[in-house]
Amino acid sequence: MITRRTLLRTGAALGATLSMPYVARAAGRTMRIAHAANEVHPGHILATSFAEGLQELMPGGFNVQIFPNRQLGDDKQLLEGAVAGTMDVTAVSGVLIPLVTGRQAMNAWQLPFLVRDYDHFGELALGEVGQKIQADLAEAGLIGLATADTGQRNFLSVKNTVTSVPDFAGLKTRIVPVPLHKQIWETVGTAPVGLPYGEVYGALETGVIDAVEINVSSMLGENLWEVGKHFTLTGHYPWHMATVMSQRYWDDLNDEEKAAVTEAGRRSIAKTLAYAKTQDLEGREQLKGKGVEIVELTDLDAMRQRVSALTSEWAAKDPLIANFVAATGASS
Repeated sequence: MITRRTLLRTGAALGATLSMPYVARAAGRTMRIAHAANEVHPGHILATSFAEGLQELMPGGFNVQIFPNRQLGDDKQLLEGAVAGTMDVTAVSGVLIPLVTGRQAMNAWQLPFLVRDYDHFGELALGEVGQKIQADLAEAGLIGLATADTGQRNFLSVKNTVTSVPDFAGLKTRIVPVPLHKQIWETVGTAPVGLPYGEVYGALETGVIDAVEINVSSMLGENLWEVGKHFTLTGHYPWHMATVMSQRYWDDLNDEEKAAVTEAGRRSIAKTLAYAKTQDLEGREQLKGKGVEIVELTDLDAMRQRVSALTSEWAAKDPLIANFVAATGASS
């Protein structure tokens, strides 16, 4: 587990060069927000809508600079920077938070088939259990400001169309190299391969991997449609991203500023979900226009059944995960 103290002691910091950021205001307290996503990705909307909320709540109070596209590092580097206090704010893939901080509750969002849709996600994120999961990050030196679904995950394959559960068997499938994803995709029947997000295109193109579990926004933002033409709608879990602030930055804020960043985070959730929902549906038509075959999984219930036992197993790892499972109405 990485903590702010250990990162500072080892000198870990962001070493990327700053370049032409998105600037929300030209006055006030400087705030750097970095993320790994492309500008068309809902993760970028999570950051920009947060900046817009701050401007509405405290005009001129913050000079927000946003660095997308891995300009200051990948997800893991940015999250480590926030823990260390060298990064002010980052919008990061929630699945990496347990890996970097040891706080397991964020895994709840990606237990398969618990979150029904974007509206359901919003209810959970703004409800009691979602807020408790964000608050749990304080133990890792992070202030959780927002959690949003940046696109339901589906399945992209290069060679053959996946239409039923047996078709998953043995496919070298890119995953984020974390225990939950490894267990899910081994249970489904694939051969999971852990790769950084930025290497997915090249790995699909060269045959290092056969497939990737992915969302529409990333298909478009990373041009994955150029190398993968078989897209199967499974909606197995949301891709949650969290806006987190370093404890160092938070501690330097006055009470008015703390209230503003907290409220701006809440407001950014609805805006991001609305964008992601629209992009998901409209983006499918764009992908079809680019020659991508989009099909339904004919035995989705069989996929659900295959991974169903994971819910109770992971609910036992953390009381907040168990609370989340209960809040979704599922049985653990």
